[in-house]
Amino acid sequence: MPATITLKPGKDQSLRRRHPWVFSGAIGRMQGEVVEGEVVHVQAANGELLGVGHYAPGSIAVRMLDFGPDAQLPDAAFWEARLRNAYQLRQGLGLTGTGNTNVYRLTHAEGDGLPGLIIDVYGDVAVVQAHSAGMYKARPLIAAALQAVIPGLRAIYDKSAETVPAKAAPGAQNGYLFGESNGQEHIVQENGHPFAVDWESGQKTGFFIDQRDNRSLLARYAPGRRVLNTFCYTGGFSSYALEAGAELVHSVDSSKKAIELTERNAALTGLEGKHAAFAQDVFTFMKDTEEQYDLIVLDPPAFAKHLSARHNALMGYKRLNAAGIKHIAPGGLLFTFSCSQVVSAELFEGAVLAAAIEAGRPARILHRLTQPADHPVSLFHPEGEYLKGLVLAVE
Repeated sequence: MPATITLKPGKDQSLRRRHPWVFSGAIGRMQGEVVEGEVVHVQAANGELLGVGHYAPGSIAVRMLDFGPDAQLPDAAFWEARLRNAYQLRQGLGLTGTGNTNVYRLTHAEGDGLPGLIIDVYGDVAVVQAHSAGMYKARPLIAAALQAVIPGLRAIYDKSAETVPAKAAPGAQNGYLFGESNGQEHIVQENGHPFAVDWESGQKTGFFIDQRDNRSLLARYAPGRRVLNTFCYTGGFSSYALEAGAELVHSVDSSKKAIELTERNAALTGLEGKHAAFAQDVFTFMKDTEEQYDLIVLDPPAFAKHLSARHNALMGYKRLNAAGIKHIAPGGLLFTFSCSQVVSAELFEGAVLAAAIEAGRPARILHRLTQPADHPVSLFHPEGEYLKGLVLAVE
């Protein structure tokens, strides 16, 4: 029988609105053995069952899995139903079973009713990443459900060692939950563009799937332009620009491994002669180069993961965008992004405005950008909208 967490009087309203987080300050008492990663019942002060979720010590004490008096405990049927629902949504988006695109996000944590769980699909391989102890413990059930839901799945790779709380899973190691490596380079297709993906040693799950739509937008503007792609990782924007007919593309990332992957992906386009890659700090590159570009991509990693770091992050975005704007030729375009969840779209836009003022360049907003549809945001959990971007025309 799961332990029970009872909320303080008046602290049940957010759960009644189906927000999936219970904060520690809302807890009145705990009954039974409450263990990190285990399922708990959550009830109102009057004893009414509000739902079930995974418990974790810390600010977010419970991540809810189901709501109401008839909430389902996460058994095999639960996992299969949730993953099938997520898969059917991606089918409806045209992301499954097509040769044009076979890389997509299957579950986006709270956005798919599975807080703490990310699953990305690369052709016939699914990569699982648990961000909570509860999801980490549920991996065997999740793996079994994936095999039941996704036709032709060859392997399931667990990439949770970097994301599961260290105290909850000491000594966690990445590895295959089902199947194994076939020892071959894994090439996926995104909108017809080939990319080599390394989920075993790459960042995150191996590829930044969340920029798919924004890469397509960039391809509309890239023909004939001189393009700079900073924080390029595996060179997604670079490959799209090359195949769209860019005059030249420069890719910059501080990671030598990332640059190797970028160069490999540029080679897959057959247009590597128009591409040059630099394993260098982006700020240093910007400071040292005298090159002017017609289109610049600024897609840095999260500058802030906690509210306490938000101010410094905004200063970082201002500094980065000011440097970028200074290197844009008159009439050029800036694609600039933030993936810091604690930095709102309004705050990010303010930082970019401050950068344009500092650079002394008039600029107009052409597009406001966000994450694609396979990274859905629950209406009850607006915090799930993390990616924000702007396309600026710089005079």
